[in-house]
Amino acid sequence: MTVITGERVRLRPIAATDRARVREILATPEVARWWGDPDHETEGLYAVEDGYTCYVIELGGVVVGLIQSCEELEPQYRHAGIDISVHPDFHGRGIGTDALRALARHLLDAGHHRLTIDPAASNETAIRVYTKVGFRPVGLMRDYERAPDGTWHDGLLMDLLKGELA
Repeated sequence: MTVITGERVRLRPIAATDRARVREILATPEVARWWGDPDHETEGLYAVEDGYTCYVIELGGVVVGLIQSCEELEPQYRHAGIDISVHPDFHGRGIGTDALRALARHLLDAGHHRLTIDPAASNETAIRVYTKVGFRPVGLMRDYERAPDGTWHDGLLMDLLKGELA
């Protein structure tokens, strides 16, 4: 599998040896608020499926987050979705922005014409980062995702077309 480099980060395929650190990241309250139960979420990250890839985000050799892509491989619809999570100790340093740019560039270079991302509509911090990279709001998805407390919340569908990467 491919290793992708950004200006400061390195994205490498997730490995079994990353389990403890990835669970630690997903269990932080700032991340679990959006991602849900880390015990439930963690196992799916290691699944091997065509079109699905999960990378850890490394900064100076330390795993600081994870980023994943899910590719639509059908030529008629060729696009990919991205999801990202960064440990809160590393928020506000441009790490998520760098990781998103690196993966977006990789996916666009691989032939995708459009990328999507779907943060919770109330996740203003994530939306600011995604906008900085070039993603634009497409529409509100009502009652899109169940929160850890069992309530439903809206999602914001955002996309980025080839040539819009900032």
